[in-house]
Amino acid sequence: MTEPKFDLPPKSSPEVIAKRQALAERVCRELQRTGLPVYRGDLSGGPHSRPGVDVHVEPFIDGGVYADWHTDAELRDPALDLFAQGIDYSNPPPVLRHYNTVLKHMQAALMGILSSAGFEVEEPDRHGHGSMVHVKGFRP
Repeated sequence: MTEPKFDLPPKSSPEVIAKRQALAERVCRELQRTGLPVYRGDLSGGPHSRPGVDVHVEPFIDGGVYADWHTDAELRDPALDLFAQGIDYSNPPPVLRHYNTVLKHMQAALMGILSSAGFEVEEPDRHGHGSMVHVKGFRP
């Protein structure tokens, strides 16, 4: 039996990755200045389970720098466990509504903070990136 093969998208050049890494570090510094807990999830090598802002670089050609808010497990786990059980999406349970509301407001806060600090930001495709913020660059 052969192992299944997955075609990953092509990666960006080392020069592009280096620019993204520098941008990610600048994003981290700015968010830390505001008092938000920030970490580089792509550099930790472990699961992303800490609360706070996970700033990471996606190395693929259509990747980039992303900032994503993670809640504490006490809020996150009960909400996500409901998905495994199946829910009525037209009337989700209160814990799931609260979890989604927190993510929505934190995405808006991150976009506002980073934009105010001079970063070019956008809300990426929710299907592929959930509540992340795409940091496209810095306006001098």
